[in-house]
Amino acid sequence: MLKLPVIKGKELIKFLESIGFRATRMKGSHVRLRSEDGRATTVPMHGNKDIPKGLLCKIVREDLEISIEKFLELYARYK
Repeated sequence: MLKLPVIKGKELIKFLESIGFRATRMKGSHVRLRSEDGRATTVPMHGNKDIPKGLLCKIVREDLEISIEKFLELYARYK
């Protein structure tokens, strides 16, 4: 099984913006992002805390609708 990286909320938002998502709104410590093709996700920014692995996996599979492998490839290019 592939290992997901440890990512903070702000870093995940910057990465998502680099692949075409745009922040549409912010409510409290949660940022809602949407892409041109209609995909949307919500990312928590709780201080300097990391995104939990389960939530990151859910965002990648269900919200971004890409495989873990594709996410890791895109994230490696971003870094």
